[in-house]
Amino acid sequence: MNILEKICDNKRLEVVRQKEEMPLAYLKDFLDVTGHQTVSFKQALANSTSGIIAEFKRRSPSKGWIHPNADVKTIVSGYEQAGATAISILTDEVFFGGSFRDFKKARKLITHIPLLRKDFIVDEYQVYQSKVLGADVILLIAACLTPEEVSRFAGIAHELNLEVLLEIHNEAELAYIQPNIDVVGINNRDLKTFVTDIQHTIDLANKIPEEFIKISESGLSDPETVIQLRKAGFKGFLMGEIFMKTENPAQALKEYV
Repeated sequence: MNILEKICDNKRLEVVRQKEEMPLAYLKDFLDVTGHQTVSFKQALANSTSGIIAEFKRRSPSKGWIHPNADVKTIVSGYEQAGATAISILTDEVFFGGSFRDFKKARKLITHIPLLRKDFIVDEYQVYQSKVLGADVILLIAACLTPEEVSRFAGIAHELNLEVLLEIHNEAELAYIQPNIDVVGINNRDLKTFVTDIQHTIDLANKIPEEFIKISESGLSDPETVIQLRKAGFKGFLMGEIFMKTENPAQALKEYV
């Protein structure tokens, strides 16, 4: 079993427990609890000069703990001030050290730029859950889902006024791209081995229909790579580890920009 399969299997067990604690019918009663008006991820990327989606990330399966005592308030506020186009918050606890609490804290602080709920969505329950948390955009990973599930989950997301980032990482997953997807991300990291390859993004880029905004994810460290990808038509760059491994992630972002 590869890393992605382990994560998704664990996530399905988590969702079963969450449904037992709060059935979907009850969860739906809290859809408007935050009162948050969705900020468009797609529009933010289209209008951005840097395109950096700064990630709050404590650990990863491949690197272990990166910034175990990271403070949400300090880092996400700093990210916004440093010029992040959007902010990604990990909510997976077992493999990434994230939590719903992290996301809720960020939601109270960040109102003018989009917040991406970064998790492994394997059930429509999590789409409704994302709305309750106050997300602006959700991540759907092609490698975790069928094309039919992507279509159904994206449809629910749009009904809830959420946008959808579809993540692909190989040519076969181009088939998952559909009209109800807002942004397409190419993961430079092989989700089965967690090895990164920037060239992978470049090879896939021209095969994505032009009408979709494209972003590059994972393994981005050299600013020259980002400049190269921007010239190739990419509007966004999801980056976390390069900032989170420093003592002051917000300052690292500012210097990078």
